Parts: sequence; structure tokens; C-alpha cells
Amino acid sequence: MDMGTIILAIIIILVIWFVFSYNRFVRLITRAKEAWSDIEVQMKRRYDLIPNLVNTVKGYATHESTAFENVTKARAMAIGAGSLAEKAGAENMLGSALKSLFAVAEAYPDLKANQNFLDLQRELSDTENKIQAARRFYNTNVRDLNIATDSFPSNLVAKTFNFSKMEFFDLEGDEATRQPVKVQF
Repeated sequence: MDMGTIILAIIIILVIWFVFSYNRFVRLITRAKEAWSDIEVQMKRRYDLIPNLVNTVKGYATHESTAFENVTKARAMAIGAGSLAEKAGAENMLGSALKSLFAVAEAYPDLKANQNFLDLQRELSDTENKIQAARRFYNTNVRDLNIATDSFPSNLVAKTFNFSKMEFFDLEGDEATRQPVKVQF
């Protein structure tokens, strides 16, 4: 082999590696966006359940207006949150507000026996579990993207094409806030 053939082979290998690396970043970003979409679908499902839950509890606990207002405000903030950090903060507030709503509901035995309330409770619990699973899936995809963005030599491709790291979707706060909303009586 002459020197020209060796250099051509090296260039071809580098181009192929560059193309595969680029495509890997596209795949990682697409997976992360798809995972975020799964989170949004489940959060929308939860947002849709909350008014029905509030109305059901209102029928039994009409004088607990502060709890209803807090849930309604937290839901509105969560729906309107823009950035990932705002979304996480709003979700924390919504979780706390729902916990207080369920604390109110515990004081009403007739409510706890209401079939509509029990159905909403099951739906909300199922949705919370799905949100948690979707959040783990999203964070796994973001982790893989961030590792590829920081690792050599793939970071060369990331810098060349302006691929950047994404934020994790972590719910912050104390250990009690990190626990899923408990809706079982």
C-alpha cells in the first residue's frame, strides 16, 4: 500500500465515524424529547383528573375552600410552567397541594366510601406511577445524551454541530416531597 491509500483509508474511517457519531446524537436527542413527551402526556392526564377530584371533595367538604384554591392554583401554575426548573417547582407545589386535599378528605368517611372518589383516587395513583416511570425514562435518556456530549471523542462532534446537554427532570425538596402522592385510604 502506498501512503496515499493509507491516508484515504484513514479519512474514510474518520468520515464514517463522524457520520455515526452525528446520527447517535440525533437519536439520543430524539429519545429524550420522546421521553419528555411521555411525561407531558401523563401530567396532562393528571391535570385533567384534578378538577373532578376537587369537585367530588367539594361536595362533602364545602367549607375547606383553602385546600381547593391551593390545588387549583398549583394546577394552573404547573400547566403554565415554561422551563424545566419551573415545571419541577410547580409539580412540587401541586404534589403538596394534593396531599393537603387528601388530608382534608380523610376527615369525611362518606367521601372515602364514594365510588366516584375511589375511582378518581385509583386513576390518580396510577397516573402518579406512570409519571414517575416516564420521568425515570426521560432522565436515563438525558444522562446518555449528557455523557456523549461530555465524552471524548464524541464531544468533538457535539461541539461541531452544537449538540448540547439537556436538563434532568428532578423533583427537589425534602424526602417527604420526593415521595409520590399517597391516595390510598
